[in-house]
Amino acid sequence: MRRIAKFEKVNFQQFMEDWKDTFQEKSEETIAGIYESIRLPRRATAGSAGYDFFAPTDIVLAPGETIKIPTGIRAQMEQEWVLKVYPRSGLGFKYRLQMNNTVGIIDSDYYYSDNEGHIFMKIMNDGREGKTVEIKAGEGFAQGIFLEYGITVDDDASEKRNGGFGSTTGK
Repeated sequence: MRRIAKFEKVNFQQFMEDWKDTFQEKSEETIAGIYESIRLPRRATAGSAGYDFFAPTDIVLAPGETIKIPTGIRAQMEQEWVLKVYPRSGLGFKYRLQMNNTVGIIDSDYYYSDNEGHIFMKIMNDGREGKTVEIKAGEGFAQGIFLEYGITVDDDASEKRNGGFGSTTGK
C-alpha cells in the first residue's frame, strides 16, 4: 500500500479563529481544551479504506438541522491525490446523516491555503424518521478516503490556490 499523505492539526491560532467564527459562545480557555483533545484521523482496522474523523465537541442534530464543524485537521498529500470525505456509514444508515455538499473534496493544494488547509465538515440530519443524531466528543462522525485521480491530455491548469472554499472556481 502506498503511503501518500499525512494528517496534522492546524495551528492553535487558526483553529481558534475558525471555532469562534462558527461557535461564537466559546471562551478561549474552552477552545484550547477542545484543540488539545483533537485526535488525528485514523483507520479502525487494517482493511479499512476510510480514515475516521472524530468529533471535536458534542454534536446534537435534530431532523433537518445542519452544523458546520471546524475539525482542526489538515491533510498533506502527494499531488494527483484527493481526500474524499463522507459521513460514517453507520450514521448515514441509522440517521441519514449527510455531508451538506454530498461529498467533501479536499484537493492536494488545499494544504497550502491561507487557512492552513483547515478541513471543515458541514453535516445535516436529513432523517425522515424524527431521530435526533447525538455524537459525543471523540466519536467518529465522518470518514475520509484518499484516491488517486488523472487529468485530461490537454489540461493546462497552472493557477495556484490562495483560499479555501470556492477559491478554485474557473475564470
